[in-house]
Amino acid sequence: MAAIIVSNLGKRYTIGVRSPGEGTFRDAVTGLFTAPWRRFRRLAGYDDHIGEFWALRGIDFTVAAGGTVGIIGPNGAGKSTLFKVLSRITPPTEGFVELQGRVSSLLEVGTGFHPELTGRENIYLNGAILGMYRAEIRRKFDNIVAFAELEQFIDTPVKRYSSGMFVRLAFSVAAHLDPEILIVDEVLSVGDLNFRNRCLGRMSDLRGEGRTVLFVSHDLTSIRQLCSRALLLNGGRVVADGDADEVTRRYERMHQDPASIALGGADRVHPPPAYHLTRVELRNEAGAVTRQFEAGQIMEIHLWSSGRAPEDSYGAEFRLHDSEGEVISFGAANPVRSTYYRADQQHFVCRLGPLPLTEGAYTFSFIVGVWNAVRWDHWPRAIGFEIVKCDPFKTGHGISNVHDGDFVIPQDWLAGD
Repeated sequence: MAAIIVSNLGKRYTIGVRSPGEGTFRDAVTGLFTAPWRRFRRLAGYDDHIGEFWALRGIDFTVAAGGTVGIIGPNGAGKSTLFKVLSRITPPTEGFVELQGRVSSLLEVGTGFHPELTGRENIYLNGAILGMYRAEIRRKFDNIVAFAELEQFIDTPVKRYSSGMFVRLAFSVAAHLDPEILIVDEVLSVGDLNFRNRCLGRMSDLRGEGRTVLFVSHDLTSIRQLCSRALLLNGGRVVADGDADEVTRRYERMHQDPASIALGGADRVHPPPAYHLTRVELRNEAGAVTRQFEAGQIMEIHLWSSGRAPEDSYGAEFRLHDSEGEVISFGAANPVRSTYYRADQQHFVCRLGPLPLTEGAYTFSFIVGVWNAVRWDHWPRAIGFEIVKCDPFKTGHGISNVHDGDFVIPQDWLAGD
């Protein structure tokens, strides 16, 4: 059964003038006196009407009950406008939205809370808005306060809360009042790391209970962890809808610098004054400089230094980081391996492969110095690259580092006796 149906949804804003029917009584009275002046301006050729802006246009999607969908896109793509329409805060200009069940939303900081009321009073107010009985709210009250960690301040007016306190209470209320549909915008960025992790855990629990969750975030890792599906918005339209891993990877590629991908090189910015590494290039088997590789290909790392090294018999090292920044591999040229350099050597080459990496983004850091003794230079996060295809079993389905780890170990499966 579908929990959310969105069909041909559009939201238009008029730029430069107030829409008919909007405004207060004071605005209406003021308008009576300014109407002749506005008419005179129009007769003189001036036009206060700048134009129309479609924040959303032609949006179509369906979310099944129990689905968890991430909404991503650049600033101004229409994500928050979409959530305001879904939350019935603003009406659509065209199309329709059909929601099955109780909807709880967490949009902007302060939305749905009265600043003069205490945290306790706002909990009961929000529950009443959702159609819950007082006894039902009372049963959940202690869990809401405990999750928000606001026991000491629950009887303080929320206008005295910090933004972090506000968000903790707002999310706790939204997530504990038994919504069939939970809508969460990018307000969790206000909270600290511990609270964000607990929020993600709570949304995961709701998913396990069969609730429907819509989640906007610029944290693509959180989208991949929590959501099985993602929608990519750009310019007020859905440009991608599918597996969360695939859609977030597409979004990342949209915002990569095409020149840097093609060149695959990086020059040192703000280098140290002493001896240091100056440039790195990644090359494929054909010798082309690039940042995009496939699993199983050979990669060559080319490093250049600033001049003569302090002494002979030294080496270079790399650390390989995954998309989370964790070190997942290491390599070094050193005297133990009979691979070390003279002081006048300024170009170093490391040949890697076949690459056993799964699809995703990776980063290299580099060190140069005397093995196990002194470090002359450390170039952290020097250059990134992407594994764009990993299909070692020839199934037609790629293997990603989001769900399947960073490596694929060569393997052979046989039937046992």
